[in-house]
Amino acid sequence: MRSRSFRQRLRLRLIHRADNIRQNLTILLCGIGIFMIGFIALVIAQFMLAESLQREIIALIGLILAICGAITAAFGYISLSILRIFRFLLTDHQPELNSDKSHD
Repeated sequence: MRSRSFRQRLRLRLIHRADNIRQNLTILLCGIGIFMIGFIALVIAQFMLAESLQREIIALIGLILAICGAITAAFGYISLSILRIFRFLLTDHQPELNSDKSHD
């Protein structure tokens, strides 16, 4: 028995990811939170600390957190928006006809 092709597996994974709305929203919000923590660390390092090695380390950690948060938030946003459109275009759901209409 031949396994599914890479394209079919990728399509199914993307459709499955698009169906997890709550999880995608959680990923988006976590990414925004991580980004904000990193951004706040950068602001604190820039404006509240004196020139020192500690300031540069805090700025580096803030920058890493901001980048990781932006990537995570982008993944959550793409999963919420673009993958939903992708799922809508790829699935072949036909509207169900009203079968409860009485036939004469």
